Amino acid sequence: MKASKFIYKNEYRIKVDFAFDKNIAQKLKQIKDTQWSNSQKAWHIPYHTDAFKMLKVLFPDLEYNKEKKEEVTTPEIKQTITPINDYNKNSISITVFGRKIVVKIPKNELDTRFIVSLRYSSWDAKSYCWIVPNYGRNLDLLKSHFKDRITELVVHNGFESKINADEKRMIGKNDLLIIKTNFGRLKIIFGFNKELAKAIKKMPYNSWNSENKWWTVPYAEKFLNEIKAIGNEQNLIIKYEEEIKDETKIARVSKYDIPNYKACPEEYLLKLKELRYSERTLQTYSILLTEFINHFHSFELKSIDESMITDFLRYLVIDRKVSASYQNQAINAIKFYYERVLGGERKVYLIDRPRKETILPEVLSEKEVAELLQKTSNIKHKAILMLCYSAGLRLGELTEIKLKDIDSERMQIRITQAKGKKDRYTILSPNILELLRKYFVKEKPKVWLFEGVGGGQYARRSIQLIMRDSVKKAGITKKVSVHSLRHSFATHLLENGTDLRYIQSLLGHESSKTTEIYTHITTKGFEQIKSPLDKLNIF
Repeated sequence: MKASKFIYKNEYRIKVDFAFDKNIAQKLKQIKDTQWSNSQKAWHIPYHTDAFKMLKVLFPDLEYNKEKKEEVTTPEIKQTITPINDYNKNSISITVFGRKIVVKIPKNELDTRFIVSLRYSSWDAKSYCWIVPNYGRNLDLLKSHFKDRITELVVHNGFESKINADEKRMIGKNDLLIIKTNFGRLKIIFGFNKELAKAIKKMPYNSWNSENKWWTVPYAEKFLNEIKAIGNEQNLIIKYEEEIKDETKIARVSKYDIPNYKACPEEYLLKLKELRYSERTLQTYSILLTEFINHFHSFELKSIDESMITDFLRYLVIDRKVSASYQNQAINAIKFYYERVLGGERKVYLIDRPRKETILPEVLSEKEVAELLQKTSNIKHKAILMLCYSAGLRLGELTEIKLKDIDSERMQIRITQAKGKKDRYTILSPNILELLRKYFVKEKPKVWLFEGVGGGQYARRSIQLIMRDSVKKAGITKKVSVHSLRHSFATHLLENGTDLRYIQSLLGHESSKTTEIYTHITTKGFEQIKSPLDKLNIF
């Protein structure tokens, strides 16, 4: 690690150079007024004695550039460089950073008029320079106007992008960086490329982040392959990464963490049951409210005010780092208590509801489904997974099926009081019917199609473990769950030509828009697309 003196915005600072290290950056931020410089690509601290002493305490092995070393000034003394309006009238500095051109010119009415004539140019009062967009012929126009007056012309082939809160990276003009986020989206970062931007704009649920200069789209193999194919066509250097799961997020408080852990109020549970909320919603809301209660375990629930509720919701986002869906459910659970149980007024808390991130579900190919079922040897386990895939069932619907719901005459399965308290019928496959008959002879269930210990309903967790075990045996690396079989059922029906309206009916979707998401997953027609690599004679 090296430190050196340099001039930043007309005052001296101490620049600290080191190879990127998150821990070093965090330690450095302990010094007041530590800043990051995009132009220097380094952190810098105030140029005074206290800051320099603290720097040496934090980093004893620090090397200070002795050639530039001078007596470090106190905070009261500020050395400055020549103001911009005192520069030589022929001194023009142009620096190109990716999508922007930084132009430093002396005060001159004709030059100012020229700069203003360039579309979207703006004056940066802090840095005493003009910012001109780097597109079209802007750079050539600047060169043509200033000609021999240009004393400095620096072109950085790329731009800096803030990958996440702690990391910035230089992206070259021919680089294409694709990052799969933990929230099921693809973050796409690249220099100006018309063809790639045009293709991304056609993808569903695309989003442009103007602050960080990247695109995001829902993760799907179809989209990933399409982006890579265009990148190859455009001769871009492609790099694909997957975000590392954040291990720093705080876990939910448990009864072992605090001495006076409180249970969910009985009146809350009774109100949910009275309004006929589903068992699943009852369970979810009670967990969320219990977490909220125990966050303020030293307060009576009725005494918690709006500001405290807002603090808790911020805690979920900043410290617990929960998903947008979890945050929304927490808001609903808290509002239900104060508005429905206590009969209070409807309120809007001073925190924005998160915008739900649109992600595409992970699906298995027909070959992967076959491998999965073949590796499931237990007849009961096989029947469970086969029925889930063959009829497009949700996990909760699977455990609710009774023997009387199987209609072998009409080859249908009756799904009773499913999500949204709706009944529906779905198809009964001849292959699954044959397996169910063998299963029935062996297991002899009495009420529920799949019974657990003592004749009760089969546990959802047990089915999840069956799926996990079968996925592992089949060597499938995709991040899939029991619900992925439902998504695969819908996608495969669509690929085989089934009308979207029938799929909507079989799945029990209230809105056709929910079913339309499968049109973005299907790879039908991909077999007709040939990679440009296949045309090259490289072997």
